[in-house]
Amino acid sequence: MNINMKDKKREEAILLSLRRCDYLTREQLQKMHNLGQTRNAQRILYSMSEYVSSFTDEKKKIYYLNAEGRERVQAEKVRKKTAMVTHYLMRNDLFIIKGRPSTWENEVKIELPGTKTSIIADAAYTFNKIHCFVEVDYKQSMRKNAAKIKKYQQLSTINPQFNLIWVTTTHYRKNKIESLCAELNYKAYLWEDLK
Repeated sequence: MNINMKDKKREEAILLSLRRCDYLTREQLQKMHNLGQTRNAQRILYSMSEYVSSFTDEKKKIYYLNAEGRERVQAEKVRKKTAMVTHYLMRNDLFIIKGRPSTWENEVKIELPGTKTSIIADAAYTFNKIHCFVEVDYKQSMRKNAAKIKKYQQLSTINPQFNLIWVTTTHYRKNKIESLCAELNYKAYLWEDLK
């Protein structure tokens, strides 16, 4: 395969990752696409500026698809600079650590059968035929987290065959979530452990 074709395939793969994940840091893209050392990754991403825009948040460069990039990979969601970017990055670090499951979907609505209640999970995927629902806790009030966990407890009375996965930012918040989830099949991660 000639070098130009190889570069085009890598470029396409990066654009598809941005379509799926919305926002990615250089470090996340390096892990996902084996972009080598920092200087090489920066060179590759700079060469893609026709399709990719970026902004800096907490000293990290965050990449997302611009209009040309969205058109090239048929992405419908328009992304811009946002204060919510940390939420996306936390979810994406979990996506990467879990091996980038092919069944992964972001923002999934879960209807509770026989009720008018629903839950919107930050992400969902299946692993060994078990549904896994992902929740990201970044500056969310613990009261809102508790209300969401109650809905998952309702779901577990109807269908107990699922795992609930949390990503949070501090040991205190992780401990609180773990105590609220005690009756569920769950796993809680600290974001720093996923990087």
